[in-house]
Amino acid sequence: MRHSHFLRIGPVGFRIGSDWRAPIAALAELYRDYPIPDVADYTVRLYASQPWRRWIRPSVMIGGDYMLPEAAPLPLAHGLLAAEMAMNLQLALGHRRHLLLHASVVERDGRALLMTGESGAGKSTLSALLAANGWRFMGDEFALLDPLTGSVHAFPRLISLKNESVAAAKTAWPKGRFGPLLAGTPKGDIRHLVPPADAIARMDDPATAALLLFPRHGAAADVRDVPPSEAFIRLTQASTNYVALGERGFDALTSLIRTIPARAIDYPDGDTAIRLVEDLWAQL
Repeated sequence: MRHSHFLRIGPVGFRIGSDWRAPIAALAELYRDYPIPDVADYTVRLYASQPWRRWIRPSVMIGGDYMLPEAAPLPLAHGLLAAEMAMNLQLALGHRRHLLLHASVVERDGRALLMTGESGAGKSTLSALLAANGWRFMGDEFALLDPLTGSVHAFPRLISLKNESVAAAKTAWPKGRFGPLLAGTPKGDIRHLVPPADAIARMDDPATAALLLFPRHGAAADVRDVPPSEAFIRLTQASTNYVALGERGFDALTSLIRTIPARAIDYPDGDTAIRLVEDLWAQL
């Protein structure tokens, strides 16, 4: 690859290579405070589908150690998003050291709050808002659950904010470092927020899972218990490597569900969500 950058996010090291300088420059700037791994666990490639596509209507194909042949290319203007998607893809398809849950994670006093739900549920925005209110941000894409100890390990990549959540995050983080606005992506308008300094400095510190939350934005405030059977099904659907881990994955997931309470919350706005979370946390 003509241009490359190395970085480590939590326990995972990446080498990102690109046919173009721009995505690597954007990545290097936003991840400038992250460490460089001794050895990269995964390689990411951003490449042109045809040689002439590097210059004429350039489009970015996503590749690396693991690939999805049917993945559609992105315009070069969305190269930063392509790099983020490619890193997530390597982890989702190749990682076996931890049980992966598609979830946002924040921590307080050594205990972790895991938030998972469908795309658009508001978990990334809620994790950013909680981080602005004294919680440590541990990740908004994957929760890494150690199958042996049950500890949750941080994966604090850039916080991916979509559409109206960008304004909410800018209000909560007036001095935050934001990436460029990526307009018209397949998921709408996206802007990345660099996690707080303490999230990066403490990304090697695991936490003990304490509460599982299924948030949903856009409805009247409500809280309900989620029975273990429902939580189990939801989390198997939220995991990218549950099946690949086999018995280890089953044991890790059932242990998590038996150990911590699970709740679902509906909320109309960020202030209400924070209040509901704080109330639930105080009851632990």
